[in-house]
Amino acid sequence: MRRVLVIGDGAREHAIAWALERSGAVVGALASHVNPGLEGVARRTGGRLFLGKVTDPGLAVKAAEEFSPELVIVGPEEPLFSGVADALRERGFRVIGASKRLALIEMRKDFARSLQWKYRIPGRLIYRVFKSAEEAREYSKYLGAVAIKPVRQAGGKGVRVLHGDVRYLDLDDAYRRSVEDVLKHVLQYGDADGAVLVEEAVWGVEFTIQALSDGETLFFFPPVQDNPHAYEFGVGPECGGMGSISPLPFLEPEEVEESRRAVEASVRALQSETGERYVGVVSGQMMLTARGPVIIEYYSRLGDPEAVNALYLYEGDAYELFSLAADGKLHKAEQRFKSEFTIVKAVAPVGYPLKRDLARGRRVHVDWNAVRKAGCLVFFASVEERGGAYVTLGSRALEILAAGASPREAYERVERCVSAVDGDGVFYRRDIGSPEYMLAMAAAAEKARRVYKWRRARGLGGRVLVWEPGAGVTEYSL
Repeated sequence: MRRVLVIGDGAREHAIAWALERSGAVVGALASHVNPGLEGVARRTGGRLFLGKVTDPGLAVKAAEEFSPELVIVGPEEPLFSGVADALRERGFRVIGASKRLALIEMRKDFARSLQWKYRIPGRLIYRVFKSAEEAREYSKYLGAVAIKPVRQAGGKGVRVLHGDVRYLDLDDAYRRSVEDVLKHVLQYGDADGAVLVEEAVWGVEFTIQALSDGETLFFFPPVQDNPHAYEFGVGPECGGMGSISPLPFLEPEEVEESRRAVEASVRALQSETGERYVGVVSGQMMLTARGPVIIEYYSRLGDPEAVNALYLYEGDAYELFSLAADGKLHKAEQRFKSEFTIVKAVAPVGYPLKRDLARGRRVHVDWNAVRKAGCLVFFASVEERGGAYVTLGSRALEILAAGASPREAYERVERCVSAVDGDGVFYRRDIGSPEYMLAMAAAAEKARRVYKWRRARGLGGRVLVWEPGAGVTEYSL
């Protein structure tokens, strides 16, 4: 019998469970709250919902021993960071999920960057790590436009991008406040030093390359574009992601292939560094820039909401795909994807992402007849069902997927579905996937493409000069 335990409680995990249900699996889940989507899948398939802390390795093992699954899939990053996949493997379970050591590629940005430079992985950026705010500020001045990030993964939050050439700002104060804010994000986790990573800021079109790995073969999903800023037109604070689109018609096949090679080289380097086999999902958050595709950061799991696009578009048997990865036989998997365009939009409570207290306790209603009529899918995230309504728990509440033969058809459909959701203070981004959005992405991609192709044709693509205090001019070969 196909029995699978999914660990995690967001829309990503609901999407994984949904795909497994379609494969005829009995699905159980370990979640920190009663996710209505996971609860529904467990009930329909004859599975079970276990409640508890998803980052607790002992609890994960206990749930697995009670449920006796043939396969365990770990969805979010934090359980991977805390060694949940390791504990399950030690007890003999087949697991899709990176070990704690392998998940460092996401957990520690400084580790990921050092790995890139040590193994000369394409698409790397110039960076330094500082514990002193003053040293970070000084280095930032000379590097120019910079991104200041926590050295530890902080759920997509804590990043500050500063433009060194904006003369009308008090940059010293901006640097100081940015470094202080980033340090706060690092220290709240308690498992990382108080340090920040300062790297060159690049501009272009972001996209994510997601792959399932068995330690030898990588199975790539279609590229997807996430939208990590909370408000319309990509402004506001960074958050877990307000929507995603896939596939991406504004990328050229050669750019996708170059990005995939960079992700594959990263897995090979990581396995060489740790001596462990990577069985799980690995993703590269990429950007098409004036230097070509570069790696902004890594995920050691499927993205959220990017997972929703990927799992919907996959035409094969999800259980079979994950099983092949667990058994080291992923080379047998077929690349079968629907020829449709997908848009996912997150519905979030007012207050998200900065004021979680305001974002909790808001009631959300869904007109299910309208959703079914439009042909959309709804995946539950940070909500619970209470008294006939869904009540928010402080983060994104729902993720709604629509598919169509064209971007315009998918956009019109998803807008009809999102309008079927209301509540006492919820919002979403109308711009994601719109015709204007698609034109803007195509224009931005073409601008970057013209520059990097011109540079490469003249042998200028991999050489950057930086003046550093006390060191003079340093040439970086990228």
